[in-house]
Amino acid sequence: MFQELAIKRVIEAHKAAILAKPNVVGVGVGYKLFNGGQTREMSVVTLVRRKISVDGLAPEALVPRQVEGVPTDVVEVGELWALRSPLDRWRPAPGGVSVGHYRVSAGTLGGVVRDRASGATLILSNNHVLANSNDAQLGDAILQPGGANGGKIATDQIARLERFVPISFNTENAQCGVAMNYADVGNIIASLLGSSHRLEPIHVNPRASNRVDAAVARPINDADLSGEIMEIGEVTGTLPGQLGMPVRKSGRTTGFTRGEIVAVETTVTVNFGGGRTATFDGQYVAGPMSQDGDSGSLVVASDSQAAVGLLFAGSTKATIFNPMQAVLDSLEVDL
Repeated sequence: MFQELAIKRVIEAHKAAILAKPNVVGVGVGYKLFNGGQTREMSVVTLVRRKISVDGLAPEALVPRQVEGVPTDVVEVGELWALRSPLDRWRPAPGGVSVGHYRVSAGTLGGVVRDRASGATLILSNNHVLANSNDAQLGDAILQPGGANGGKIATDQIARLERFVPISFNTENAQCGVAMNYADVGNIIASLLGSSHRLEPIHVNPRASNRVDAAVARPINDADLSGEIMEIGEVTGTLPGQLGMPVRKSGRTTGFTRGEIVAVETTVTVNFGGGRTATFDGQYVAGPMSQDGDSGSLVVASDSQAAVGLLFAGSTKATIFNPMQAVLDSLEVDL
């Protein structure tokens, strides 16, 4: 067995060469891992952004199996960020930070996707974060950080709204002239009779149904975006959610959290405020792992880098997210 002091001397002699390798972000002393468990064998631990198979690496990028007879181990840690808040202004901006339409308080930048037709790089988040719950115009300014965190159009615009999947509301304020005139007349009569109650016209569509709350925005400069998600790293591929599946997310408000899927193929009614509610079918439900402002976060499997869903709603006791593949197909984009 090698002693810690001896390994430190080996590292000091070779750390410059190890750190110069692409993808390496650190080197230190640690116990070697085997089949996911920790052994008692001390080794030179090399920290990498992402584990890549030996076949996919150039010879000069390979970490040797031994350094002066001391075994090595490779541990994936993702991109290491300075300890900044997800509420700050980030350039390049990773997933998990504050973002929003200029008339919205703020939500979460989910991640980077590519348009299937043009190949353009786009920002992914919710309709209610990037498109102001259907009330935005294409080309509207998207801020990072969002307005609630000090973002301003003059200094913090990162993108323009590209497109969104409209939300079909069950109930919302009516725009029908007949209904509005009827309510006005009724309110005049109520006032004359001394009643303190008033009529408010509401549009009701009990059959309205949705699958996703999703939108994309086109960055003004692609270099302003990072392909990483804070504390998760780069996401690749998708997975369908399953009962009991452990998941994680990085969001504007609560940062990195973990949870577990407790229901699938769920129909839920969500309150969007202002008298508007909407029903969503085929949703995933996890335990409490989010708060207001985390909307738009990518929900990622805990044991892989695959995206499972797009977080859009919740409470103090539950978190709701759209199936990831449904989001991508609805917007015609890919991770």
